[in-house]
Parts: sequence; structure tokens; C-alpha cells
Amino acid sequence: MSTSLGRVRTKPHVTGFYDPATFSIQYVVADPAARSCAVIDPILDFDPKSGSTGTASADRLLDHIRSHGLTLEWILDTHPHADHFSAAGYLKDVTGARTAIGERITEVQKIWKKLYNLPEKFPTDGSQWDRLFADGESFALGETEISVMLTPGHTLCSVTYVAGDAAFVHDTLFMPDSGSARADFPGGDARRLWQSIQAIVALPDDTRLFTGHDYRPGGREAMWESSVASQKFGNAHVRDCGEAEFVALRTGRDRTLPMPKLILSALQVNIAGGRLPAAESDGQSYLKIPLNAFPGARWE
Repeated sequence: MSTSLGRVRTKPHVTGFYDPATFSIQYVVADPAARSCAVIDPILDFDPKSGSTGTASADRLLDHIRSHGLTLEWILDTHPHADHFSAAGYLKDVTGARTAIGERITEVQKIWKKLYNLPEKFPTDGSQWDRLFADGESFALGETEISVMLTPGHTLCSVTYVAGDAAFVHDTLFMPDSGSARADFPGGDARRLWQSIQAIVALPDDTRLFTGHDYRPGGREAMWESSVASQKFGNAHVRDCGEAEFVALRTGRDRTLPMPKLILSALQVNIAGGRLPAAESDGQSYLKIPLNAFPGARWE
């Protein structure tokens, strides 16, 4: 299969790194010919009890990149996560690689800037990243073309990166035994989520799908790779649902879910490109937690 750039549909090497503390997966995707790679959704460790951050998870990615003789070209966020801090800023500082996210991050920044009552000087133009990708935009990673699909619903700015025969679907679809992601965060929308899922399963059946989370239902081993075909025939949120059925199922399910315990901590870091709040006069950085911003919400 050829791409719009005339390249053959490649099969990049994909390595997932599972984080049991947040049930998240961060990825290194490498073009086998050029030895260049991208990191997708890197994690900055955070202990909410002590307020300490760490780089062990992100350093695992760097160790892998070095040990395989790869060159890091891109640090890609699929969306601003609600359950872990992004390590995009840290990896940018260490490697100088370019950072990127979908262009609708600016809308998310405006929502959360208001919720946090951030100072006027906080930019909501996406300038915390080197590149903002539009829906349908493509770029090269060696011989691999990566195209960007706007796939909102979980958040309004979520994107899927399609790299050769691999698609990184963030929190839109989970493994077939786990269904789909919630759509009740500010800017989320269950109907848009259903439409995004339809766009993903319209990819070729053999496309490898890499999800952003795995909650290990029944205590099984963590898994993060499926295919379009296995999602079509094995995921009840895809196989058995038209739009109306899906919206009813998703909104009903979301009403029963607690809010992620790190959402109010993580979003102020993640809308800033994985940067901690600026240090104050004592040299210390502080997180800002809006009280009673979500009345009636249940928390983990």
C-alpha cells in the first residue's frame, strides 16, 4: 500500500513501556531503515503523597533509544492526559527533539486556564510545543510517513498518529475486552468519540492499534496492541453499537466512574507541554488545585 507521499506503507518497530502506577503505556516508535524514532505520550513520574516528581519512566525510554542506536526526532503527545504528567518538557531539555500535539490544544488550554484562574500571561496559543498538527497533516520519520487524525471525544483535542501500519489511538479505544475511553471530561463528547472510533476502524484491518491505557480486567497481564480487525469483531463498544447505542452506553457508564485522582494536578502541567508551574519567589514550584470546581464528582 502506498501513501500520499509515495512511500510504501512501512512497519515501524514499536516498543511499549507499561506504567503500573497509572495503567499507562508510553511508546518508542522507530523507523527501521533510518534508525530515527519518536516517543509518544512519555510519563513524568509523580508521587501525590510527597509531591515529588521523577524521571525514571522517561529515562527508560532514553536508555532504550541509546541501546538501540536510535536518534530521537519527535516527542509526541496525543492529548493532555488526566492521570499522569507528561515528560515532554524533560525529554525536550535532555535531547533537543521537537515536541508536538494536535492544534486544538489551544481550546483545551483556554478551558483549563479559566478553571485554574491562571494569570493572563499564561499562553493559550500552543506555544509550549514546537509544532501543532492539523487534522490530516503528515510528516516523515525516516522512511515512515506519520499522518495525524483528529479523533476527539475523550478530549476535544485528541489525535491519533498513524505511522505506517501502526496507529497510536491514545484513550479512544482500549483493548477489545475493555471497550472505549470515557468522554465526560471538560470538552469531551460521547458522540464525537463514537465518530472517532469509526474513523479508526475504517483503517485497513491489519493496522496495528496501540492504546494509551490498560486496566488489566480480571487481573490479566497488561496488553496494549490490538488490530483494527480484532477491534471490529471483539470489542462490544464497536461490534454491537450504532451511534445511539454507543452514546447511551458511554454516557451511562461515565456517570458511574470516579474522576481520576491526578486530574487537577496533571492538567496544569500537561497544558503547559509537560512543564511544572514556574517557581515562585522562594524558588519552589507549586500546584494549584481549584476547590469545588466539579460539584458532585466522585473521586478515586
